[in-house]
Amino acid sequence: MSVTGVGGAELGVARFGRTGRRVRDFLGRAMGRTDGLVGFAILAVFTILAIAPNLFVGPLESIVTATGRPLDPPSAAHLFGTDEVGRDMLNLTVHGARISMTIGLMATLITIVIGSLVGIVSGYVGGGTDNVLMRISDFFLVLPTIVLALILAPIILDIIGPQAEFLGIRATLLVIVVVIGLTSWATTARVIRSQVLSLKERMFVDRARVIGSSSMHIMRRHILPNVVNLIVAQSVLTFATAVFTETTLAFIGLGDPTAPSWGEILNSAQSAGAPGLGAWWYIAPPAVAVVLVVLSFTLVGNALDDLLNPKSGARR
Repeated sequence: MSVTGVGGAELGVARFGRTGRRVRDFLGRAMGRTDGLVGFAILAVFTILAIAPNLFVGPLESIVTATGRPLDPPSAAHLFGTDEVGRDMLNLTVHGARISMTIGLMATLITIVIGSLVGIVSGYVGGGTDNVLMRISDFFLVLPTIVLALILAPIILDIIGPQAEFLGIRATLLVIVVVIGLTSWATTARVIRSQVLSLKERMFVDRARVIGSSSMHIMRRHILPNVVNLIVAQSVLTFATAVFTETTLAFIGLGDPTAPSWGEILNSAQSAGAPGLGAWWYIAPPAVAVVLVVLSFTLVGNALDDLLNPKSGARR
């Protein structure tokens, strides 16, 4: 390998290391705030439950393996009660964390990748490209997410096929992932574009242009590292929205009955007539779980936003 190649590789590693340190320092400052620390603590609990649900409540109960009587209230044997077929609600709620948070994570990745790409290209290139990309994002911003999801869901399911799987996730859940990702990127694109519009006027970007760097090189090496913190903060808020949207879509019947996400559990509770029967324990666990997860992401997101925009914290 030439000296130039070795030097370029070392420079790339150094830049990557600096970006990583900036992100770690940024997250460290966020955890130093009370709201950020509380949010991270709640999020850590649910993340651990989502990673290893079998370790805490055993395998997912089914109709065949149900351990209780139908709609038993909370007791020593079943702390959160049981559903209409006798399945333990604690078992379903903990296993639901894996489904809901996995869908939220995958949808967030799609949203952030598309939104970041559109925002950086639109903000830096400008001109006609900016106008076209922003008009497309305006289209997605104007249409309500739920309405757009109801339109896109059957179309996407027809394209990928009902038997399709990805990483063990069935087609019905993949549809929710894709729908959330395709309907949520516009806000991220707008936020990142506004930052890029400021960055491209900075001196270090002008210097890169003067020495002949291509637009792609400048966006990758100079613009992207300077919006990483903003992408991290936006990812946190997007995750909260994705979990809430997944719950809503599953609740209205777009979920997978074989995969008990929190929204699917609430849908089953409604179908079983739990509100009319007074079976509050069938509704409360998944509902409280959704609220806590969304609250944790919101607290962390607000902490990150205040670090990025001190003036917004002063206004609040």
